[in-house]
Amino acid sequence: MSTVSTVNGGISFWYADQGTPTAREPLPGDSTADVCIVGGGYTGLWTAYYLKKAVPFLNITVLEAKFCGYGASGRNGGWLYNGIAGRDRYAKLHGHDAAVRLQKAMNDTVDEVVRVTAEENIDADIHRGGVLEVAYTPAQLARLKDFHSVEIAFGQTDRVLRGARETAERIRVTGAVGSTWTPHGARLHPVKLVKGLADAVEALGVTIHESTPVTEIKPKHAHTPYGTVRAPYILRCTEGFTSGLKGQRRTWLPMNSSMIATEPLPKEIWDTIGWDGRETLGDMAHAYMYAQRTADDRIALGGRGVPYRYGSATDNDGRTQPATIEALRDILVRFFPTTAGVRIDHAWSGVLGVPRDWCATVTLDRSTGLGWAGGYVGSGVATTNLAARTLRDLIQQDSGQSGPTDLTALPWVNHKVRRWEPEPFRWIGVHGMYAAYRAADRRELTSPRPGTDPIAKAADRLAGRH
Repeated sequence: MSTVSTVNGGISFWYADQGTPTAREPLPGDSTADVCIVGGGYTGLWTAYYLKKAVPFLNITVLEAKFCGYGASGRNGGWLYNGIAGRDRYAKLHGHDAAVRLQKAMNDTVDEVVRVTAEENIDADIHRGGVLEVAYTPAQLARLKDFHSVEIAFGQTDRVLRGARETAERIRVTGAVGSTWTPHGARLHPVKLVKGLADAVEALGVTIHESTPVTEIKPKHAHTPYGTVRAPYILRCTEGFTSGLKGQRRTWLPMNSSMIATEPLPKEIWDTIGWDGRETLGDMAHAYMYAQRTADDRIALGGRGVPYRYGSATDNDGRTQPATIEALRDILVRFFPTTAGVRIDHAWSGVLGVPRDWCATVTLDRSTGLGWAGGYVGSGVATTNLAARTLRDLIQQDSGQSGPTDLTALPWVNHKVRRWEPEPFRWIGVHGMYAAYRAADRRELTSPRPGTDPIAKAADRLAGRH
């Protein structure tokens, strides 16, 4: 099918649906604040929100290079769910009980986001259908069963394992042999959330300066071309764009992810698919997909595409290679053959932050006042909220306004990780890893064996994920 009619780039479908906002005024010159937040995505905005609600007299400034939600917060798949990058590693480092507390905090975070959006009258098309992850090969089914058992062991006793017939009653993915479902998830419209959150933050009295790129962060200083903001606390909330800051090139790797959105599908196609529960949908492939049924009955579906640009370069407009669009369309049709003739209305890409050990973190350096949160590895829609509340508690503890809390004791707080390798090793490693994952997926599609392909196991070791 031709993709000539597909809108390619333009940030994302979510912005095409809502309209690109007019940027707020840039920083007018040197200024001061109590807290300066660098980055106007979910992490930065949630942090500003919770800090201002906790301490209304705080002078908080948010600096954003483009406009709020320009990065991953305005380009993601709209999965509000309880996954967090690094939980298994935190269990090894801090013990099983600590990781269970982290998982419970993530379960509660889904509820918290839903609560705040209702309280602030943010209509983000939230639908609480849970998260359904399917398997369609013997190897995937074995991984799915292992995954389900592990999730139960981490306290998710409300998770459900389904066979082929029960899965088809929920959603008819061609060849699906099983699935696992958790209620701790919801579909949402990413841009409606970020726009509503920015408006709510501004209404509380937080100052947001857009079109203001921060070039360097130092203790008590955030430098921009328009002036410097001085503050006791400088918080870096830049996720996949962190590599653009001076001295941060190898801190987090900006991983590319790509998406497509179909035209609104007619009832006769939905009758063949099901998906009446509007669960967010994923699979157990190594190069996995993620999808949602949107409020206006499109399918928005994503995957990795071209995973990484040399030198940690970051995407701007979201333009996506035609081969990636076709690969995502192939996944769509393989899952749902009746979509073979539907139009792909939009394709786009963005970057997410990946630490060297694939663990999300929240940190406040009490000696410098520098803080940061991120490295969500694609699971940031909910994790940003937990990170923000944790940053709030860390700052209140450091400033003497409160003591330690349950959140400041979570195992991801102040976690340290080594930097990524220099080029060209970084580029070779990432591209080699995803080539291996795709090769493993192809081999598993035709293999009757239930075990994970050895190529994928080797890629996991290369990536440092196990």
